[in-house]
Amino acid sequence: MKKSLLVAVLLVSFILADAQQTAAISVIPQPVSLVKGAGYFSLPSNTVIIAPGNAEVKQMATDLAARLSKGINKITVKEGTGAQTQSILLLLVNDKSIHKDGYRLKVTATGVSLSANEPSGIFYGIQTLLQLLPGTVEAENDPAKKDKWALPVVTIEDYPRFGWRGLMLDVSRHFFTVAQVKDYIDQMVKYKFNLLHLHLTDDQGWRIQIKSLPKLTEVGAWRVERTGTFGTLSKPQPGEAATYGGFYTHEDIKEIVKYATDRFVNILPEIDVPGHSLAAVAAYPELSCTTGEYYVSPGDRFMVWPGGGQHFYGLIDNTLCPANEKVYEFMEKVFTEVAQLFPFEYIHMGGDETARNFWEKTDAIKAMMQKENLKNLDEVQSYFVKRMEKIINSKGKKMIGWDEILDGGLAPNAAVMSWRGMKGGIEAARQGHPVVMSPTDFAYIDYMQGDAAIEPPVYASLRLKKAYQFDPLPEGIDASLVKGGQANLWTEQVYNTRHLQYMTWPRGFAIAEALWSPKEKRDWNDFARRTELHFARLTAANVKYAPSIYDPIVEVSKKDSATIVIKLGTEIEGLSIHYSFDNSFPDQYYPKYSSALIVPKDAAAIKMITYRDGKPSGRMIVIPVAELRKRAGIK
Repeated sequence: MKKSLLVAVLLVSFILADAQQTAAISVIPQPVSLVKGAGYFSLPSNTVIIAPGNAEVKQMATDLAARLSKGINKITVKEGTGAQTQSILLLLVNDKSIHKDGYRLKVTATGVSLSANEPSGIFYGIQTLLQLLPGTVEAENDPAKKDKWALPVVTIEDYPRFGWRGLMLDVSRHFFTVAQVKDYIDQMVKYKFNLLHLHLTDDQGWRIQIKSLPKLTEVGAWRVERTGTFGTLSKPQPGEAATYGGFYTHEDIKEIVKYATDRFVNILPEIDVPGHSLAAVAAYPELSCTTGEYYVSPGDRFMVWPGGGQHFYGLIDNTLCPANEKVYEFMEKVFTEVAQLFPFEYIHMGGDETARNFWEKTDAIKAMMQKENLKNLDEVQSYFVKRMEKIINSKGKKMIGWDEILDGGLAPNAAVMSWRGMKGGIEAARQGHPVVMSPTDFAYIDYMQGDAAIEPPVYASLRLKKAYQFDPLPEGIDASLVKGGQANLWTEQVYNTRHLQYMTWPRGFAIAEALWSPKEKRDWNDFARRTELHFARLTAANVKYAPSIYDPIVEVSKKDSATIVIKLGTEIEGLSIHYSFDNSFPDQYYPKYSSALIVPKDAAAIKMITYRDGKPSGRMIVIPVAELRKRAGIK
């Protein structure tokens, strides 16, 4: 009897231990297939990495050795194609069962084998391999942070769902240096992103050197410095020096492109025209349809979004003039140099949010409409877009633009990046055009990711759980035309790299999984578990992230003209919400939320915080009753 009981106890212990080991595996994005075995491969102090003669793979082996040397005394890189005991074998094969950019990773108790048909597959497999190690692999070379590193025995078969897996970084609104862009690339490749879309030009700055048009960077790359909330900042004053900004020289671009290419990342350059062109017009005012004094915007309110379905309009004409032949000569010069600097097959020409209220009053545009038989201003912009495509195609490149390029008729060979929801991408695909999905409702990571009371103010919200619902492939269209998708980070309110990281992670995890993993493998609760484990990895790497997943979701409504009702919830399981209305700061001993709350008549604010297992998880959130009344629609 005692023996049977002992066997039962041991069996339960083994089952629990195995469950804990499986739970500890936290790969993002989720692989196509992951089969957990028994045991671990403990990396010895004399680990050997074996790599073939391929130069790219040999460099990866060297880089991997450098990463592992932080936790192991000696790492040797050896050329070869045969496994040996206690080794990590990187192997290029010709195996039709391995998909494009895919890999096969096998960890046994005696070593590791990573196979792929292409160097890119080896690269992605290494990212997974590193995620199987403890998070301290991400730490700086600090002996106090070192563990005895071990890999779980596992077999992984993996490949991407989409070929276009992108992040867009706006370097116009705030300039980020070459080193900062490289750091962003380092972060994104860990999660198998393979495209960095650089938004290089806008009203707030022109960020790429065009040698044939020197004023673009002499004037357009610099503005007066302002700190505050974008859209409310003050205009430049007469005589005020434009000292804030920067730009990338040709040499800088080549350095970034080379760095990205070595990590299997393409760089998509965007020159945003005909709208969003105030920095260009400040440099070359003759490109405008109107006359006036132009300046590089520091973030002042020079455009108006009335809302209610009304079109926005400009208080300043920030557009290039479609009726001015000098504009096309200008764009010829710009795209000539851009095409020479960026090897990627596409150039992005923007095309979004063009304020046309000045066009309506311009005689030159009226004359052009009559000459070209253009019925409306949609067709005027379409005329401009089609000429952009001809110029871009003449440089041996393909054109992509935001979904407004559909208005008035799509250029013959253009690809569409759909941002105003999915409808633009669906329409473009139905017309037979390639599509990249980046809809605001799932993929705009400049939006607030928690309650507005605690997040830097932006005009909309996007929580992690919503981002995780992103599926770039709508039903009813040709899947071959959907190239993939991306998340977009506009930086009007992003002043520095720490906030850049905060806005990207963990929502970047959700987008990465939507673009890499099979749709049927995605599971929110499991993703949330893995995300929490990756927070420790980000901390070890000194990368800032948003902990908004732990904060309560606040829904406010009114019972009557004077009574405010609050409903609270959480994105993830296992959290309790504690609150107060008495101006003190709640902890786990305060009332626990269980049902809708009525705000006391004389309360000044609600304070709330989440706990898990007796420890605070979320941040202390304070919402004044005045704000609650506003949200409830009570005057």
